[in-house]
Parts: sequence; structure tokens; C-alpha cells
Amino acid sequence: MDDRSALPPEIEAWFAGRGWRVRRHQAEMLAAAEAGRHALLVADTGAGKTLAGFLPTLAAFAPSRLGGAKPPEGLHTLYVSPLKALGHDVQRNLMTPIEEIGLSIRVETRSGDTPSDRKARQRVKPPHVLLTTPESLSLLLSYPEAADLFAGLQRVVIDEVHAFATGKRGDLLALCLTRLQAIAPGLQRAALSATLADPESYRAWLAPWGEIDSVALVEGEAGADPEVSILLPGEDTGVPWAGHAAAWAVPQLYAEIERHRTTLIFTNTRFLAEYIFQLLWDVNEAHLPIGIHHGSLAKEARRKVEGAMARGELRALVCTASLDLGVDWGDIDLVVQMGAPKGSSRLLQRIGRANHRLDCPSKAMLVPGNRFEFLEAMAAADAVEQGQRDGEDFRPGGLDVLAQHVMGCACAGPFREDDLLAEIRSSLAYAWLDEAGMTRVLDFVATGGYALRAYDRFKRIVKGRDGFWRLTHPEQAARHRLNAGIIVDNEMVEVRFRNGRALGKVEEGFAAQLSPGDTFRFAGTDLEVEQFRDLDLIVRASKRSAQIPSYTGLRLALTTHLADKVRDLIADRSQWGRLPDDVREWLEVQAWRSHLPVPGRLLVESFPHRGLAYTTYYTFEGWNANQSLGMLITRRMEDRGLGPLGFNATDYALAIWGLKPVDDPAALLSPDILTHEFVDWVQQSHLLRRAFREVAVISGLVERQHPGKKKTGKQVTFSTDLIYDVLRKYEPDHLLIEAAWADARARMTDVARVADVLDRAAREIDHVRLERISPLSVPVLSMIGRESLPAGSADDLLLEEAESLASAAMRTEPDAVEPD
Repeated sequence: MDDRSALPPEIEAWFAGRGWRVRRHQAEMLAAAEAGRHALLVADTGAGKTLAGFLPTLAAFAPSRLGGAKPPEGLHTLYVSPLKALGHDVQRNLMTPIEEIGLSIRVETRSGDTPSDRKARQRVKPPHVLLTTPESLSLLLSYPEAADLFAGLQRVVIDEVHAFATGKRGDLLALCLTRLQAIAPGLQRAALSATLADPESYRAWLAPWGEIDSVALVEGEAGADPEVSILLPGEDTGVPWAGHAAAWAVPQLYAEIERHRTTLIFTNTRFLAEYIFQLLWDVNEAHLPIGIHHGSLAKEARRKVEGAMARGELRALVCTASLDLGVDWGDIDLVVQMGAPKGSSRLLQRIGRANHRLDCPSKAMLVPGNRFEFLEAMAAADAVEQGQRDGEDFRPGGLDVLAQHVMGCACAGPFREDDLLAEIRSSLAYAWLDEAGMTRVLDFVATGGYALRAYDRFKRIVKGRDGFWRLTHPEQAARHRLNAGIIVDNEMVEVRFRNGRALGKVEEGFAAQLSPGDTFRFAGTDLEVEQFRDLDLIVRASKRSAQIPSYTGLRLALTTHLADKVRDLIADRSQWGRLPDDVREWLEVQAWRSHLPVPGRLLVESFPHRGLAYTTYYTFEGWNANQSLGMLITRRMEDRGLGPLGFNATDYALAIWGLKPVDDPAALLSPDILTHEFVDWVQQSHLLRRAFREVAVISGLVERQHPGKKKTGKQVTFSTDLIYDVLRKYEPDHLLIEAAWADARARMTDVARVADVLDRAAREIDHVRLERISPLSVPVLSMIGRESLPAGSADDLLLEEAESLASAAMRTEPDAVEPD
């Protein structure tokens, strides 16, 4: 397949003129296109993936291929990326070969920021190459002229496919691809990524009708191995017991910035980005230009920083996942990861920002915030060295996204139900859809469902006597285009007393987990929830100490693959020689005094501490799953008279304390907890309402915008809450209630990973009873009640608390240990 002669001579000359060679995977992408096949390219960052994806397009416009004919008119290639900024960056990079080779190719971008007059012109006189996002593509397909616009489309290039294919944006894009393939049957699909754990699943996702053999898998040439190191504190301090900020490393980090041209510093949260940025400025005696970039900054501020980086004006940039899918900044010679990376693919993506060239090794430094994070950093570095990847699994396509797509199709023109069903089922994400399911979705778009069919505002499409479905009124198309989209903003919830006094704001994802009577700590105060209404969390001062962990903001999820590698590292003593002395001693004393967590078994420890009974579950399933499990177990403990008083979750462990000891943890972890306590929790808390609001907005049942006016988050929530109450009472099996439950299970509570814990518990539990705190439990107990404090204060208090706990945990005189 390595047929380099297929490359037009003018393009080959351009490569040679730059001192480059055409890489094998670039030639194979061109050969796949010549053979009429779809293609998935998996290649390291800096391997020229984007150019490989566009080579067939450049070749089609090469004068030697045209043979004197005029370049083809109309839209030839679509480029779809998860970020608008990526499209603009690709446009700049793509114009270089186009202009230098002298190809007659017009390239434009289309996103929410594109002026309306340009959008209108693009529908009538499109460029040859259009760079866009899944949402903008979906809207473009909703216009009546879509059939003519895309009739001559030859190619779709999907960049960074791993970033969105497994989520709802991937569902939307999959549906768009089915529509494009129906309009242009000869369309070729290509997808690009540097970090795929399971390329075969992505081949199946990309292939029409899941025909995996129609998609060529092209693997990139191996690049230089990255140089990954782990920064450690001095011998006098050692690896911290707890915390996430790694503030101890700032002086060493500043020294690294001084030694390198440009340093990119990744953090896992916006709060941590701001904190590290401020600490760096506090020690910036040389007044080095250091910037910050995250999603909460204004667009103008982000563009200013991106421009300064592109011009090489910054010595360091502190950022979040906002730059994971980074633009091509070749001057970066060091990438720093503050805290744990949470996944090997994420780490590899971030490491690839350094040098961004295949033949130059990327240099990265990991800065762990605590001992578990050191193990995680070590496991992630091993995974990168071994070429191991991780990522999210595919799941069935969402009903809410499907409803939006059906409405978009109706906006483009009348359709027959059978024709659209066949088209939709050609996508693997919706191959499960049958006639009954399609009828149900159409009924929802047409009437809103049984309980809402009396209201005219929910009647958006109607079936005519000719058997075609069409819009009930032309104005429905404008309303759809004004409101369509997949990304629903995370609202902030006001925490206030009943008298109106406000305490501050928390993200709705945290507030949604709370039920009336729950207690939590915020702004230094123990609070009890009275009511959650219209994005207001009404509380009162609690006489009881906080039961639910302090509000901590959004977190990145620890991948199952990396969690397993950490557990393997702990269990394999032959690896302990690579550990710092204090980390190795920590595990040795844990093994002496208790047990080590091992694969396939669940370690549970019970011990008294400060007059209360503590139980720690070492799940290694991530914070979200552990938080959900804490909610469920404490409810079951309450029912069984064990007097739970609170819990705290980390990525690795869940600690619960109460008045009475847990003698039989297996009884608290029986599988029926997911049918009893889970259902009660989701329905009594705001979780299902929050999930319903998202699916109601995505499906188009509730509109966020009217011409010239945008609803506030409170207005949208008020509308969806009213509809939710009606459906729960009169139509509990409504399509959107089903979609909301799917989201609540999968995204909001990580119930699949909770189920993994229950499966392990059903097979084998190592329950160890101790007379005092264990070494492995120090990190999770150190965090109790600390994370809501200002960062500086929290660090000092964490250090004091951890040292106090560690002095008891690390004593090696024998305990009375009673393993079950």
C-alpha cells in the first residue's frame, strides 16, 4: 500500500523543498483514498496527521492531476474538529502548502463565531474546504439547500476523534455522517488521533453500517520516545501525605522555567491553574513573562495569550484541559503536569505539546501532590513508555441527540419514516434503533409525548397524508437553529439562607447530589440542605457536623486502566525498589500492619479513630464513583442503625465514619444497593432533574433562546422542572425520563464503576479490623473537611493533620489484626 508514486510531483517537490520526506503513514492515507476506502490514522503528535488527512484533497487539486482542467467547484472536503480554535489553527497551517504549491483551493471556517452573512454565502457559494465543528455541521445540514451543497462532497476529515466520538457530540457527528453519506454516497471518511486505546472500536464507529473492513487502519511511524521524569521534594520533606496542589514544587518549577525556552504547565482544574499561576508570580524575581489559559477566561483574553505563545513571547503558560488538543507551538521544550495525570492517553496528549515534532523527544515532568499521586504518576509514565493507552468506551447513542437530529432533518425538508430510519441505523451508535423506537422518537418530536400532546408549542412536525413528515410551521426551522446544540452550560447554584443571605456559589453537579436533610461544609460552616429550587440551594446552619465531603469543584476522572496499574504497582513488591524511601516505607508498614489492595479483591479496613468508628474501602474506581458509593452506603447504614456521620472520597479510597462499627461490609455492598438506595437517592436528590434539564434542552423540548432574547439558566430550569413534574406524574416512561436516567447512571454517578466495586465485593473482600488508623488511610482521612479552605490555609492544615495521623499510622508495634 506504500505507493509513493501516487503523490503528485508538485506536492512531492514541496516536501523536498522543505527538507521533508513523505512519511509512510501519509502515503498510506493517500493510497487508501485512491483505493476508495475510508481510513483511521493513529499516529503520534507531531507526525503530520492533519497534513496526511488532507493529502488526498491537495492531490485532487494538483495541476498534474487536473490535466489542464479547471479545479472542481463546490464543497470538496469537510474538516470536523472538537474545538473552534483548532479549526482556525488548521486553516493557518493548511494555507502554507496551498499557497506555496500554488493550488487553487479556497479554505474557510464555520462556527458559532462566523458572521451571519458569511454563513449565508457559504450555503450558496461554499469554499472547497470547510473547517467546522459537529454542532455547526448539524445546523448546516438543517437547511433546505443542504442536498445541493453536499452533493459533490468527496471527503470528511475528523480530527482528534478520541476527544468526542464516545460522547453526545460523537452521537451528533455520527448522525451527520449518515445524512452526508445518503446525500453523497461516494463520500470517504477519515479520522485522526494520537491516543486510541482501541482502534478497532473507532474503525467500527467510523464505518457505514459498522462494516469495519471498509476502513483502513493506518498506523503512524514511531517517533522519538518521550523523556518523562517525576519531580520529587528534597529528602528533608519527602513526598507529601495528602493534598493536590503540589505547592512545594513551585521554587523547583520556577528554576525549570528559567532553564527552558517555553514551559507549558498543565493543571487538572481551573482553581489549581489560578493558584499555581499566583505562586509562580510570587517567586518571579526575574519578571519572566508567564501567562494563564483556561475556559473561564474571556475569549479575548484566551486569544491574546494564544497569540503571545504563537509569537514565542511567553516563557511559561499555566493551563488546563483547554489546551489538551493543543495548537502547534513548536517552541515548547518542557511540559509539566501538576498533580496526577488521571490517564495515560491524556498524559500522552499533553506531553505531545512539547516540540510537536515526530523526530524530537518530548520532555515532560510530572509533579505529584501526594503519595497516591506519586504512584499514579509512576504508573502513567510506565504506560507511556510501554505505549499503553486508555479511553472511554462507546455506548448506545442518546435519545435526546436523536430527537434533535430528526428535527434538523425535518427542517431540511420532508422525509419518509422508513428512509430516515434506514439512514440512521447505518451508524453504529444507532444500529440498535428499531421501528418501534423510531416511532417513539417521532411521536416525541411531533407532540412532546402523551402527557404534553395537548400543548401546541410542543407540536413541531406532522405526518401528511402522503406519508411524509414535515414541519408544522416554517418558523419551527428558525427556532430549531437558534437552540440546537449538544453542550449545555454547567450552571452555578447560589447557596443561601432562607432569609436571602448568600454564602457563595457551587457547581450544580455538586448541589444536584444533595437531598433535604443532607449536611455539607461550605465557606467554613456546616450547613443543612432545606431545599433546592430554581438554581438556589436553600440551607441553614447545621447543629450536626457535615456528613457529605466539602465542596471541591469539578475533577478529571481517573481512568480504569491507570487505576489498575496503580493497584498492580502496590501489589508487586518487586517494583518497590523504584520508589522513594518514604513511599516504600509507607507501603511496607501497610503490609506489616494490615493488607495491601490486590487486583480482583476489595480491601476494607475498620478501626476506631477519635471516638468514632471508621471504615475505609480501597476501590480504586475514581472520585465520582466513590462519591456515589459514599452516598449509597451511608443511606444503607442509616437504615440499619449504624449511625453514619460522614464520608470522604478520593480517587482511590472511600472513608466513612459513624457511631457504630461496620462488622459486615459485604452486607452494605450487596448488588441490590443499585436498585434500592440508588433509585431513592437519584429521585430524592436533584440529580434526575438536572439530567432531565440537559436532555430536554438537547432534544429541543425546552428552548434556551428566542429571537433577540436568551433565557437565563434559572428560567430554563424553571421550565424543565415544571415539565419534569408533569411527566413523572402522568408519563413516567416518557422518552426523556428514560434519557435522563441513562445520563444519571452513566455520566453523573459513574454507576458502572460502582457496579465494578460491588462485583469485586461479591467475589472476595479482605476485611481487616485494626486498633488504629492504617498507613494507607492517612491520605483520605487527611482531606476530611480541608478541601473547602483557601489553598494556602488548606496546605498548612493538611500538613499538620497528615503528620499527626501518620505518626499513629506508621508505628510498627503489633495491633490486634483480625482479617475476615
